[in-house]
Amino acid sequence: MASVCCAAHSELEQDKQNNIQSEGVGHNRSMGRLRQALIGGIFVVNSFILRMLLPDQEFMYEASALLGSLILALPIFITAIKDLYHGKVYMNELVALAILAAMSSGNFREAGLISFFLLISIIIESRTASGAQRSIEALVKLTPSTANKIVGNNETEVDVIDLVLGDVVRVRPGDNFPTDGLIISGDSTVNQASITGESLPVDKAENEDVFAGTQNLTGSLEVKVTKVGEDTTLGKVKEMILAAENSGHRVVRIIDKYAGYYTPTIVMLALLTWWLSPVDDAMNRVITLLVISCPCAIVLATPTAILAAVAAAARLGIYIKNVSDLEVAAKVRAFVFDKTGTLTEGQLSVARLSPVEGIEPAELLHVAASVEKHSNHPTAIALQTIAAEADLKLDEIIQFSEVHGKGVRGTMLDSECIVGRQKWVESLGVDTSSIVLEEDDSEQAGMSVVFVARKGVVIGWIGFKDRVRTHSAQIIKDLHKLGINSCSMVTGDRESVATQVAAHLGIEEFRSDCLPETKVEHVEILKKEMTVAVIGDGVNDAPALAAGDLGIAMGAIGSDIAVNSASIALMTNDLRRVPMLITLSRKAVSIINQNLFIGFLFVIGGILLAVFGRMNPILAAVMHLFSTLIILFNSARLVRTGEELTLEGESQ
Repeated sequence: MASVCCAAHSELEQDKQNNIQSEGVGHNRSMGRLRQALIGGIFVVNSFILRMLLPDQEFMYEASALLGSLILALPIFITAIKDLYHGKVYMNELVALAILAAMSSGNFREAGLISFFLLISIIIESRTASGAQRSIEALVKLTPSTANKIVGNNETEVDVIDLVLGDVVRVRPGDNFPTDGLIISGDSTVNQASITGESLPVDKAENEDVFAGTQNLTGSLEVKVTKVGEDTTLGKVKEMILAAENSGHRVVRIIDKYAGYYTPTIVMLALLTWWLSPVDDAMNRVITLLVISCPCAIVLATPTAILAAVAAAARLGIYIKNVSDLEVAAKVRAFVFDKTGTLTEGQLSVARLSPVEGIEPAELLHVAASVEKHSNHPTAIALQTIAAEADLKLDEIIQFSEVHGKGVRGTMLDSECIVGRQKWVESLGVDTSSIVLEEDDSEQAGMSVVFVARKGVVIGWIGFKDRVRTHSAQIIKDLHKLGINSCSMVTGDRESVATQVAAHLGIEEFRSDCLPETKVEHVEILKKEMTVAVIGDGVNDAPALAAGDLGIAMGAIGSDIAVNSASIALMTNDLRRVPMLITLSRKAVSIINQNLFIGFLFVIGGILLAVFGRMNPILAAVMHLFSTLIILFNSARLVRTGEELTLEGESQ
């Protein structure tokens, strides 16, 4: 975020430069400002009391007012001087000039009240604007500073920063995981709400991943460290929060661009007001004009709404890297879904082994599983699973290579073996005409198929099946209700599989047999007519995610590619987050517009009242604070968006 009214901007910049090295920097500064406001306010109130009870003691009540106004105005003066020293002109100078004008005219109580209300505004603004820093401070606290490292049969407490890849740590019930890791012993339930937004704990067993900052609830676990520091999932979340904080909304960038012209314009208007106003009321009007013209409400209109929206999204496990993408999400009228791993669960299982004559099913499986063992593709995982169940001993592969979306190849026992899609296998010179897939076979039609070849000869095909996600059909309906014109599906599977899935989900438009570049072409065509969002698993769909106006990575927890290629990362596989994202973005845009209207109404209306002498400085300060509070409360309505998803999860 860029400039924020009054001292909030400079304080935020200082916090960023410190890189959040000291926990609670923003909080401590705000508490210091609050104590200063209370102490100064006591002196100003004391001045009014002394004047009422002891009217003859002018020196006492004037001295109390002067001391109180100086205490209250000091942070504003310091910030204004720092801005000028660095050659910058923000809104701080207007406030400082107003307070100086009041003091120079001997109105110390008036200056004190103006300073009090504006300092309270600064505290509120800086606490609101530093939301990202406070979020990061909260995330930092999720990660313990020490860990119980296991060396041999001994357990030693070490600093988390000293852990390296491959170390083994013990995590007891109630403790948070210090790093990302793989469970090598034990089972437990884990609360992952801090990362995924899931309200219910998740069961974890051996060979399953756990993530830094999540909480171990029930069992004692031994965990092998797989990621440390900023490479952990928690580290990625922190990076995304900072990226959202630093990106800035379009409206904020416009305000920043013209902020340098605003203050000189108001000063010239104040001089003109002083010149044309009656002598006995000129200074009063000038002070009022300088106070009410400080456009804190306008400057806060967008950041407060954005921060509230980002907070609501993060609570649901939706992480937004650039706040401008919220505005894009509100304009989306077309969705392009990847099938495997997005609309379906992506956990393929081997449904059929169909070798050619002379080849045994076990031999077909042995060749395919051996070649695929170096791949992480869902088909490879399914083959490894069934090979392990069959207790097959796989051979070593050399010269392994993988082409995303097409297949794998490698040399096994001096024989080149290929596993992949039919068209790709044929492009490598393998004749597959001996195998005819019956498209009218209802069982075959629902399968994803890969062909297996050895020494340039096809030896059979293997069929896989995948389950459609529980909420996939409903979210397609929900998106149409939100006014989404087009929901299409792209998949590398053959047409019969795509037809079955599309019919089940109510998707009218789909493309089958898609290569990564074909998916991009489909997205580019749609982009010519409307704003397009692409949803994929963030691994095989990176080109399409990057091609869309908005890229949404499904199940991005632990995935570097998902975080890097998409605009928005869903840390869970719950598709209900997608309609909620659209709803949230539209609400955010609506509230930003409301806030801007309110802010301009207060500033422009206040300036007119000040110029014509219809408002005094104290009322201007009160209106300044009041407009800020209206903006904050209006923006805060966004925080509870999506709460029904959390409550539904807790009730299950």
